Amino acid sequence: MNGKLIIFSAPSGSGKTTIVKRLLQREYLNLEFSISACTRPRRNNEIDGKDYYFLSRETFKAKIENDEFVEWEEVYKGHYYGTLKSEVARIRNKGNNVIFDIDVEGGLNLKQLYGKEALAIFVMPPSVEALEQRLRNRSSDDSDYIKIRVEKARAELKYADRFDVILHNDELTRAVEDADQIIKNFLHI
Repeated sequence: MNGKLIIFSAPSGSGKTTIVKRLLQREYLNLEFSISACTRPRRNNEIDGKDYYFLSRETFKAKIENDEFVEWEEVYKGHYYGTLKSEVARIRNKGNNVIFDIDVEGGLNLKQLYGKEALAIFVMPPSVEALEQRLRNRSSDDSDYIKIRVEKARAELKYADRFDVILHNDELTRAVEDADQIIKNFLHI
């Protein structure tokens, strides 16, 4: 039996990656992480094939031409992100549920494509100011890039009501427990 799809989307800094990582530790949910492909530079703590498939722009564009993506987009100027069809098929064919940590537009595209087989969860930060502070605390991006990400976040927040569920991340432990219950209800476990 093919697994279902659990989509976590949110603006950068909302906490979706941390929530997803904690949910992956809960074996009873039978989740496996869908590794996205991207063209942005690898950060120091990231591992190719674990955090992302880091591709050159040329390789990424060739995969677009070959129709190898379920969805893809240019999230930031020159930085492409996408979900490979082979990645989704690999996980689902094992009977595992696919969990995605994906930007807002990509999440909506996946939900539209998979319909009732997918649960789309929007992680809502406490505020734009809190989100900006989280991005600054990461110390992984310069000030100009943080401004771009915050402006993108403001636009993305307007899409929250197009998701199946809005998960409020005011307090991380509670947000993870709420997400766990939402997923269990969706999977009927």
